[in-house]
Amino acid sequence: MKKKAATPEQFDFFAFLSRMRYISRWGLMRNTVPENIQEHSLDVAVIAHALAIIRNTYFNGTLDPSRAALYGIFHDASEIFTGDMPTPVKHFNPNFKRSFHQLEDKARRKLLAMLPAELAKEYEPLFFFDEQKEYVCVVKAADKIAALTKCIEEGKSGNHEFRRAEAEHFEQLSSSNLPEVLYFLDKFLPGYRLSLDELKLG
Repeated sequence: MKKKAATPEQFDFFAFLSRMRYISRWGLMRNTVPENIQEHSLDVAVIAHALAIIRNTYFNGTLDPSRAALYGIFHDASEIFTGDMPTPVKHFNPNFKRSFHQLEDKARRKLLAMLPAELAKEYEPLFFFDEQKEYVCVVKAADKIAALTKCIEEGKSGNHEFRRAEAEHFEQLSSSNLPEVLYFLDKFLPGYRLSLDELKLG
């Protein structure tokens, strides 16, 4: 009697990550150009990387820009399971906010369980970096800047749905105690308000 061939181990981590493209952001608002969390995560990673470099270059920082970018890439991975929760709902009350954070942690653990144990150990620090306070601040700022640029793009398209969100994000970022954030707002944010013809090509 023939023995059955051993079934190869299957790990679905990367297949699930690829589904970030199907999770839409800004669910309560009318979007001219829809945005998913995969697109948003790239924006956050690019901006977090830039903020770390700006801090190191101009403000005596010692951050690892590559690590800041990696945290940005994975910061919303839990939303594959939870979806993108609108901010007003997420902050509805302290108990709900705390419960939702616990749900996000469980979602991250579920993702990590889709890796071989040896690889899960390597990825875990990228999913749970709450104790890395300097990086947490940078990624949160990058997250908010990415949201602000989305608001600006919608406004340029004639969509006034994001007008209040743009004003609130800009006000919060303008009062940041991170000098690299203020530098980014001063030097790089104006370009997002320009058309292609108005951008300087060098």
